[in-house]
Amino acid sequence: MTPGDGAAGRARTTRSLPVWAETVLLLVLALVVSAIVKTFFVQMFFVPSGSMRPLFVDNDRILVQKISYWTGSVQRGDVVVFDDPGGRWLGTEGAPQLSPFQKALSEVGLYPTGGHLVKRVIGVGGDHVACCDDSGRVTVNGVPLQERSYIASGADPSDRRFDVHVPRGRLWVMGDNRGNSEDSRFHQDLPGGGTVPEKDVVGKVWAIVWPLGRAHLLHEPATYANPRLERSTG
Repeated sequence: MTPGDGAAGRARTTRSLPVWAETVLLLVLALVVSAIVKTFFVQMFFVPSGSMRPLFVDNDRILVQKISYWTGSVQRGDVVVFDDPGGRWLGTEGAPQLSPFQKALSEVGLYPTGGHLVKRVIGVGGDHVACCDDSGRVTVNGVPLQERSYIASGADPSDRRFDVHVPRGRLWVMGDNRGNSEDSRFHQDLPGGGTVPEKDVVGKVWAIVWPLGRAHLLHEPATYANPRLERSTG
């Protein structure tokens, strides 16, 4: 027997699993890692409607990160994905129809998830949000928001008047396409007065990832960095 034959023999005796079993094991490990990433770090979603135009269009694939909310809270200006509050909102926006295979992949984070809503956070717990001031602007704690950088071109900040004190632990959310978004304004007759429980937020939208021609990172509009928003007027 040559030295090479001995090395080959030892290699054969140390193989503990056949190739097919190793392949199955690696696949299972990949699925487990993917599920962990989806649960704790990032998740992909479909955009179900045009309510966030021009930022998103129908069927954009967006990446939602969850790390920001591990130790912090949702902030004004965040674009968030959240569960349908009480199962009462999604009837107007629907969800993409997935095949059984696509549904299985979505459960482990390998395919975009549908059945959620995406909106911009205008007010957080304790805020007084209202519309409109004498110039037709949405106000938060008496401070008018400068929203022209993100709401749909030609759209008014709101075609519905509202005056709401957001309860602690809840959020007032609105779509950027104000004339085509059934958001907090349209659900004031429901428990919570149109606000969304903060615990229902899945995460913060971090980027558009598909189609590639629209891929980019999201940035917070400058108006939400105004320190006067922290000054409560009641």
